[in-house]
Amino acid sequence: MDDPRRSDAGPGVSTPPVPADSRPAAAALALVEQRRQERETARRRRRRRRILGVLAFLALAVLPASLYSYVSWLLRPSSVPLDVNSVEWVRHQVPFGNWIMDQVEHTYYSANAPKKGGPGLKRLPSVGASGVAAIARAEAQAGPPRIQPVFPNPLSGEGVWKPIGPQVNGGPPVLLTTFRTELAYPSIVAYVAWFDHTRTDVGYYPGRYEPPNAAVRGPMMVPNSQRSRLLATFNGGFTATDGNNGSTDNGQVNEPLTDGNATLVGYTDGRIDIAKWSGGPNAGPDVAWARQSLKPIVWNGQLNPDLNDNPDSPQWGYSLGSVVRVWRTGVGVDRHGNLFYVVANDQTVITLAKILQHIGAVKAMEFDINPEWHTLITYSHGPNGLVPKLVEPQPQQSAHRYLEPDDRDFFAVYTHAPGPVTVPFK
Repeated sequence: MDDPRRSDAGPGVSTPPVPADSRPAAAALALVEQRRQERETARRRRRRRRILGVLAFLALAVLPASLYSYVSWLLRPSSVPLDVNSVEWVRHQVPFGNWIMDQVEHTYYSANAPKKGGPGLKRLPSVGASGVAAIARAEAQAGPPRIQPVFPNPLSGEGVWKPIGPQVNGGPPVLLTTFRTELAYPSIVAYVAWFDHTRTDVGYYPGRYEPPNAAVRGPMMVPNSQRSRLLATFNGGFTATDGNNGSTDNGQVNEPLTDGNATLVGYTDGRIDIAKWSGGPNAGPDVAWARQSLKPIVWNGQLNPDLNDNPDSPQWGYSLGSVVRVWRTGVGVDRHGNLFYVVANDQTVITLAKILQHIGAVKAMEFDINPEWHTLITYSHGPNGLVPKLVEPQPQQSAHRYLEPDDRDFFAVYTHAPGPVTVPFK
């Protein structure tokens, strides 16, 4: 007979005796608990099946819609490369797309942020005409003074203006130069163009999608009829929605001008200026074109005290991945009313403003930023037509960018023609 004090745990192992009348109750409780757990497991399985079913339904519903949206987006006429266009689709069409791309870009651009110090450049990129004679002629004629080098041992040609194109009325209409901008970052180079407002005419052109509500969309590129006098082109400013940036062409409003915004203005008599706009939604009859882009960054030769390096500040534009130093562009006017254009890599809005101040701009404003959009192109005229040349390194845009319809608005610089300045669309 079995000893009730022994258990199945093995010989020699004893357990407290269990009263005979308690065994059925314990078994019943165990059975109840087992069935409860089985019911709970079954409920969890049904819940998982419902969730998976909903997700499957959403996937079947959303993926074709997303695929259709993406394909439709890519099939739109566009001048931007596939990768840039795909990113633009995510940002504009995918829920939380801006946040998703910001995280991806923040990781990439933070990992590739410029490091202080390091080896300096041995030579500067070549821009403009080469040869001592051409440079000497440019320096001898009316033009801006040489840009004072920042580094104590300047490289050959640093800050020296070089002409492009034929002379107009005995002087160069366009000058180019390069210089290093910060002692702490010896590999950063600014590319600078200077346009003589007495020898050039500047036109502002809407692109295919920017500004969104162009009064006259126009050719979206440099008109064929004007290419014989084309000298240079460069990108526009922040989009209309990024700061209520208005624009006008030939007296017609594309997007209403916003009071207080920095406004690059081209007058019908050829003058160029930057204004803190206070004239209402349209420019006056003496204005050929007007283009706004945020607030001024330099005014009366001084930096705007409201400038800051917060990468998420909408006041100065969102940079890719919320990093501070990115490609930035800006325009300014000197004390004679001539126009500067600056493009430089790894800039903050403050360092961009300091560059424009350093080269002699008494008023300045920030134009478009980030690596996709900066574009400064000059043109020579050969026997087979125009020969475009990208001034700064720009792997994401072609030198033919503004000779074909483009998504974004831009500026074209021509040799001066008699009569009032207008924007020729044909």
